[in-house]
Amino acid sequence: MIWHSTLHIPGLSSCAAASINSGGIFDLEAKTEELYVLEKDSGDPNLWNDQEKAQAMMKKIGNLKGLIDSWKEVSQTCDDLAELYEMSKDEESADLTATLESDIADLKSRVEAMEFKKMLNGPDDACACLMSIHPGAGGTESQDWALMLFRMYTHFFEREKMDFKVVDFQEAEDAGLKSATIEVTCENAYGLLRSEIGVHRLVRISPFDANARRHTSFTAVYLYPEHEDVEFDLDMSEVRVDTYRSSGAGGQYINKTDSAVRMTHLPTGIMASCQTERSQIQNRETCYKMLKTMVAEHYRLEEEAKRDARMAEKKKVEWGSQIRSYVLQPYQLVKDLRTGVETSDTAGVLDGKIKPFIDAYLLSTSEANKG
Repeated sequence: MIWHSTLHIPGLSSCAAASINSGGIFDLEAKTEELYVLEKDSGDPNLWNDQEKAQAMMKKIGNLKGLIDSWKEVSQTCDDLAELYEMSKDEESADLTATLESDIADLKSRVEAMEFKKMLNGPDDACACLMSIHPGAGGTESQDWALMLFRMYTHFFEREKMDFKVVDFQEAEDAGLKSATIEVTCENAYGLLRSEIGVHRLVRISPFDANARRHTSFTAVYLYPEHEDVEFDLDMSEVRVDTYRSSGAGGQYINKTDSAVRMTHLPTGIMASCQTERSQIQNRETCYKMLKTMVAEHYRLEEEAKRDARMAEKKKVEWGSQIRSYVLQPYQLVKDLRTGVETSDTAGVLDGKIKPFIDAYLLSTSEANKG
């Protein structure tokens, strides 16, 4: 039988047990212990004095319970399929064979999904994150390209059912955007999106050029992990606060009011803006949280640079290098310059179909870390 020779049903049960015991795909014992500790801590009567911390803990407990239940289901399915295979050895049934093949395919996809989650084990991977999009030099061309990337990412988030909120959208004068910031709060947001950090290059016939010449544009994408407890004291005497009217091009994401807030950290020049909320007080609170996250990450990377010059160079490359090329003319091709993954479906990519690029990057970095 084909399904037997390709997926080796007799070994599924022992493989699952080995994964549990050795902490392979999913370390059940460690996760169960972690859940026990969190549930014990959640019984603290003073926990809800800090609403944000309490909600984060309850969310983590829910995620852990979901992971443990999923693993138990996968493990039980392994056992059931192995037993069913043993029982069916002497039977010649096309229906049974088809059922086993279908169940095996479903099991394989579930295990692959768990293996994928296992790759998200970096120190910041479980965090929510801020994604910031900034056009490079080139005026309207780059600003329009930045807007195209903004739409690509929001479509991707919607396609993948990822929780996100546009907290800032600075409309450019002629077309496109000057900058945009998106907060992504789903599980493993930073880990899933760190593949996007860097410079994105677009080659196309410019819609803004009367002579229809080919132009190259650049836009930078930055990512900041949002930790539940950022151990950083932001000195507001070093922060300039400005208020302004929200831009209109953010569409459904932006409120058209005079309540937008921009904060600039003067020592570093780092700037954060928020125009999502309807009150200036709410925008100010969100903006402060964003700026604190960005400045804390800046100083963290600076400390790494002092400790390890090689790490600093690596970070510099990750944040500043060209990572992906999007060519619309004279041919159509999107290519990731780190993994070599490419596709001619440029329209699909710009509509948010970027998961193959993300998966390939995570797999390549996982393999590199093993080595």
